[in-house]
Amino acid sequence: MRQIVLDTETTGLSWEKGNRIVEVGCIELVERRPTGRQFQRYFNPGREMEPGAQEVTGLSLDFLLDKPRFETVLDELLDFIRGAELIIHNASFDVGFLNHELSLAGAHYGRLEHHASVLDTLAMARERFPGQRNSLDALCKRLGVDNGHRKLHGALLDAELLAEVYLGLTAGQGDLGLAPVGEPGQVRRLDVPVSLDGARRVLRASEAETAAHEARIAKMAAKSGKRLWPDATP
Repeated sequence: MRQIVLDTETTGLSWEKGNRIVEVGCIELVERRPTGRQFQRYFNPGREMEPGAQEVTGLSLDFLLDKPRFETVLDELLDFIRGAELIIHNASFDVGFLNHELSLAGAHYGRLEHHASVLDTLAMARERFPGQRNSLDALCKRLGVDNGHRKLHGALLDAELLAEVYLGLTAGQGDLGLAPVGEPGQVRRLDVPVSLDGARRVLRASEAETAAHEARIAKMAAKSGKRLWPDATP
């Protein structure tokens, strides 16, 4: 499976109020491993940064004035993400801005979901850690991802951190080659293997997978001082 971890920075919090994207950062994963391929661009938004956005990103209109407009790089961005599963934290925010930029560039571009499927790691985190803070910084702390160098928000840096957070969130859920790659237009939350007639199939763990699971539980128990699940062995 080819996945693209994606993040954006913007001039403000609402595209409905005329805010624009000023940076896009992407990290490519294939079979859950970084390939080294990245995509990162700054953009001239044609408007001032809102004070809050400038404070958290450190970006200013003076810095962005000589950067390309979004529409001039759009085809290159779409070529990079096309057919992949996009991994985005709080996906509704980034997808809303990207769809706005696509609409400004021309109706023929359609919507982002026509080019790639989307997986929201915020929704995943809320399912796994209900009632807790699930910001990127909070997840880095909870999952042991070093973000000490994150003094300002940056799209590429945040995509790199999110890639590590995603791998931590899905540890032990590696792709066994049984689920199809997501098609453009899909927003995937969880993969449930199904048979051709639509009925759910029960997949039994192999001896190696069971041993790996037991080793992970033992490691977690050693760290926490207690076993999270009782031993099911009679």
